[in-house]
Amino acid sequence: MPEPSRSPPPGLVLRPASVPDALCLSVLATQVFLDTYATRGIRPAIAREVSSAYAEPAFARAIADDRTRLCVAELDGHLIGFAQVTVGATQERVPGDAPSELLRLYVQEPFTGKQVGTRLLAEAERLAAAAGSQVLWLTPWVHNHRALAFYARRGYEDLGRTWFTFEGESHENRVYAKALLP
Repeated sequence: MPEPSRSPPPGLVLRPASVPDALCLSVLATQVFLDTYATRGIRPAIAREVSSAYAEPAFARAIADDRTRLCVAELDGHLIGFAQVTVGATQERVPGDAPSELLRLYVQEPFTGKQVGTRLLAEAERLAAAAGSQVLWLTPWVHNHRALAFYARRGYEDLGRTWFTFEGESHENRVYAKALLP
């Protein structure tokens, strides 16, 4: 079997998200979230979390928010991934005076391993630095081994444990951070 291509798909475009993208962002985020976190199926708590956090209006609000930088990856007019940064977001484990959070970096499964995530991460880092951030941090799920390895290979340091909580459930995450070049 041939090895997957390590270069971005021809025609890949990264661009800022706009309000008309909110619907596709909602569906893409839902798909990637469920593929990653609902590996044992769908139950009410997960369904409510997804239908709220990834709703079209939630993405429209994020796009309009001055603190959000949202970049989409598009191929032949189809959304295949996105990176969402919250400028100025803090986390107790993250040092520095000017942090930003990589809230989400989602790539549709057929496009993983094709440098789409790498390109989106580089753009997220650039956007955060351009907004004056000195460090970019994120909280990947402890069981998402592919993501943990991805960020470690790109210079992100594991700063310890944190928790993602919804509906009274707490899920262990790790805090990863990287100093940004000005």
